Amino acid sequence: MEVQEQVAQILLKQEKTVSVAEACTCGLVGYLLGTVPGASRFFPGGVIAYTGGLKQSVLNVPDEVYEQAGSVSRETAIAMAKGVRELTNTDFGISTTGVTGPAGGHSGLPIGTFWIGLSCRDGHEAAIEIRVNGDRDENKHGAARAAISLLGRHLAGG
Repeated sequence: MEVQEQVAQILLKQEKTVSVAEACTCGLVGYLLGTVPGASRFFPGGVIAYTGGLKQSVLNVPDEVYEQAGSVSRETAIAMAKGVRELTNTDFGISTTGVTGPAGGHSGLPIGTFWIGLSCRDGHEAAIEIRVNGDRDENKHGAARAAISLLGRHLAGG
């Protein structure tokens, strides 16, 4: 069973919802969640905020967070997750921001570096940094699976 199916079962059982804020994965997290039959019962949608302007204007990432911590950071990942959770009024928000490659981008971080964020209605927030070693597509898939897995670990109490 795929991770998104496991997470979907828990969300459905608990009658909880999740939304996504994606930069580097460009909708892949939402796509994976949407592959589960009945996804509309736990997944209303999300925001693809590929550029910094959308992170601030749509997801309410504070300018100072974006400017001081950078677009690929723990702080930005959490702010994105919180922003989408509040925007969509879901129980959980998950986010992805990172460097997919093949060029390193503006962050100066190595290709394959991602921050995955989680924001919960109860106030819990978390972020993890991951490294994926692949081509652009493999890096995006690795980050998308990591975002869903982070939510799964939280739902499982871990």
